Amino acid sequence: MVSRSYSNLLDLASGDSPSFSGERKRFPRVATVPGLLSEVDDESCHSAGSDVPSSVSQERMIIVGNQLPLRAHRNEDDGEWCFTWDEDSLLLQLKDGLGEDLEVIYVGCLKEDIAPNQQDDVSQTLLETFKCVPAFIPPELFTKYYHGFCKQHLWPLFHYMLPLSPDLGGRFNRSLWQAYVSVNKIFADKVMEVISPDDDYVWVHDYHLMVLPTFLRKRFNRAKLGFFLHSPFPSSEIYRTLPVRDEILRALLNSDLIGFHTFDYAKHFLSCCARMLGLSYQSKRGYIGLEYYGRTVSIKILPVGIHIGQLQSVLNLPETEAKVAELLYKFRGRTVMLGVDDMDIFKGISLKLLAMEQLLMQHPENIGEVVLVQIANPARGRGRDVQEVLSETYATVKRINNRFGRPGYDPVVLIDNPLQFYERIAYYVIAECCLVTAVRDGMNLIPYEYIICRQGNEKLDETLGLDPSAQKKSMLVVSEFIGCSPSLSGAIRVNPWNIDAVAEAMDSALNVSEAEKQLRHEKHYRYVSTHDVAYWARSFLQDLERACGDHLRRRCWGIGFGLGFRVIALDPNFRKLSVEHIVSAYKRTNNRAVLLDYDGTLMPTGSLNTTPNMEAVGILNNLCRDPKNVVFLVSGKDRKTLTEWFSCCEKLGLAAEHGYFIRPNHDSGWETCISLPDFDWKQIAEPIMKLYTETTDGSTIETKESALVWNYLHADPDFGFCQAKELLDHLESVLANEPVSVKSGQHVVEVKPQGVNKGLAAEHLLTSMRQKGKLPDFVLCIGDDRSDEDMFEVIMRAKTGSHLSPVAEVFACTVGQKPSKAKYYVEDRSEILRMLQALANAPEQAAKTTPALASRGVIIDRE
Repeated sequence: MVSRSYSNLLDLASGDSPSFSGERKRFPRVATVPGLLSEVDDESCHSAGSDVPSSVSQERMIIVGNQLPLRAHRNEDDGEWCFTWDEDSLLLQLKDGLGEDLEVIYVGCLKEDIAPNQQDDVSQTLLETFKCVPAFIPPELFTKYYHGFCKQHLWPLFHYMLPLSPDLGGRFNRSLWQAYVSVNKIFADKVMEVISPDDDYVWVHDYHLMVLPTFLRKRFNRAKLGFFLHSPFPSSEIYRTLPVRDEILRALLNSDLIGFHTFDYAKHFLSCCARMLGLSYQSKRGYIGLEYYGRTVSIKILPVGIHIGQLQSVLNLPETEAKVAELLYKFRGRTVMLGVDDMDIFKGISLKLLAMEQLLMQHPENIGEVVLVQIANPARGRGRDVQEVLSETYATVKRINNRFGRPGYDPVVLIDNPLQFYERIAYYVIAECCLVTAVRDGMNLIPYEYIICRQGNEKLDETLGLDPSAQKKSMLVVSEFIGCSPSLSGAIRVNPWNIDAVAEAMDSALNVSEAEKQLRHEKHYRYVSTHDVAYWARSFLQDLERACGDHLRRRCWGIGFGLGFRVIALDPNFRKLSVEHIVSAYKRTNNRAVLLDYDGTLMPTGSLNTTPNMEAVGILNNLCRDPKNVVFLVSGKDRKTLTEWFSCCEKLGLAAEHGYFIRPNHDSGWETCISLPDFDWKQIAEPIMKLYTETTDGSTIETKESALVWNYLHADPDFGFCQAKELLDHLESVLANEPVSVKSGQHVVEVKPQGVNKGLAAEHLLTSMRQKGKLPDFVLCIGDDRSDEDMFEVIMRAKTGSHLSPVAEVFACTVGQKPSKAKYYVEDRSEILRMLQALANAPEQAAKTTPALASRGVIIDRE
């Protein structure tokens, strides 16, 4: 797939769609060399463009994860590799929710190291047998990528650990980042081998592959890309410490849908986008969307579930039944509390053990009666921190057992050897309470598994000596810092750092009445059984289809280099205004109307110095000198300020305070478009605004003759946004019976008379030109924010009325790519000034050209 960013820049400027030809490139089956970021810019890559219809009509889902959902073992006899599905893999389990008619292809690494001379054969076998495409990463590169950048930088940071010293996560290492990018590039190449971009959906999983969307979007502008983060996303104060923070954010925003387990994680991501990239988000009909260069990036919030069918099949095994009977005998007469955690620094094992010690100290009646079984799974990472957790855990268990143990009784049973799945299930079945006290965890499905196992089946009920018709019961003590906590409303939530509170929660769980345990279990079981992994996958696919629904009707261009690449997606009728196009129309016309916004158009938004510079004033004067032009500057600023700033522009028309005051030129007086009886409403609105200004640091009030504006541009973005919504509601309620309108704009809340908007200035200009017998045959209107949409609406409506010449050329132009009533856009202020300068110079160029043509006997047809 060749991105449109490779096309001729003149084509891009004119708004014409470039065309591509050439056959699809066949990629090598095995990529063993780390790809460089620059390779994506290689113009020699010939592959089918995303605009070319695919020959494959069946929809497919390409699931990309760090590891393939496969298990492998090598035959000792012939050295051949044998593969089977890994039933425990989430990537395999989610297939249940995608439907049988959707073909699924997997892309990822293998856990085993395959020799280079066997990689081609293994690749072919996996593709034909399992529809898996393996990415073979050289061992040294994989170590830097996975154990280096993923586990030393991203994983600790996403779990709220700052690298304050080399011992805590390690300092940022640029070579590890480069390895991370290179591996993501290899993954992208493997996806490109099998993707049919117009038909296939791509679902990328977890923080190992966060820059992969950029590589895929660069090659396939209209790729249907979803990304789901299975770890926490930290607050902006934590995330902003990452040196490559912008690159990762922009890469994620090249997805169509980004999924998170909880609202907190999504909120942190949105906050980072607002604070670091200046992006805002909106919630419409329950969907959260980020506007990013004309594309809407959707945000999905849904915790993953478990594969209930797999659990129930294990529960039905005779081995499980035998193990349950064995454990019942082993812990006969005692209450079992269970913990199942990985042996890493964020799972809070040591805090749980300290809480158990506190429980036995404060409630000695539990000694000999209560046992904490702690299953410790091997850590997924490696390093000094893992060894420290091991040492602390062993020491704490030994101390507790020495202090409170008796012959035949150990209050803490630590199981650190690998268990079969059915053995772990058996512990769930016999445990009266499950404890999950992680200090930070993306999701953690242990409580969900525990709930399903406690529901049991008839055989297990018989083994446990339970009446099959009786209600089941369970108890959960969960950390409030894990992703599953919000969905388990019947659990006892704790702050794992508060040892006393955790010990008290454990005691409460032991002493809750049987009826209460049954009610809590029933509530949890109803949720877990209906929100399984299939439900999660099906819901994600539905949202991905919705997010990609308008791909085919949009025109796309890729811009930027490296990880700064992004795609501009435009409505087919929305195009970039080229200088050549407008200058050509300008030269052909005689009665021209030009309306220009000020802030954000002639001057940068948010600039501390808002006075016009000499360049802008000179261009305006040049345009005004042409007798064919009527130029109006339409601003929200007051008339006194505009009078001072543009005193040297004698022929420039001014509209102040969004069109309430209008002055056709320097020699005319100011007049009002709407007559108002009084401004008594200001006495109500101003005290309210002052209250919000006092409580919102960085906000200010701008008092105008006709309006009041509360500006929070320099306030904290999140707090300012919340305060603006509150102020808007407050003002609307108290001013409901006043002749004013309350509106929110770009970092402002404004109260102004009803009917006053910039459209008044546009109507005034067109009407006055018509009254003078000069029907405009050229209209240019440029603005950058919501207040300018009223001008666009007026001039676009005038095309069908009597205010314009029948052959008039109308250019409504907004600044930047965003939803607008305008039909054209320009990138930024510098492009606007360049375009206006070209218009101002057009008569001079025509005057120089005409005599030269005449001297050569050239006849110019003005038609």
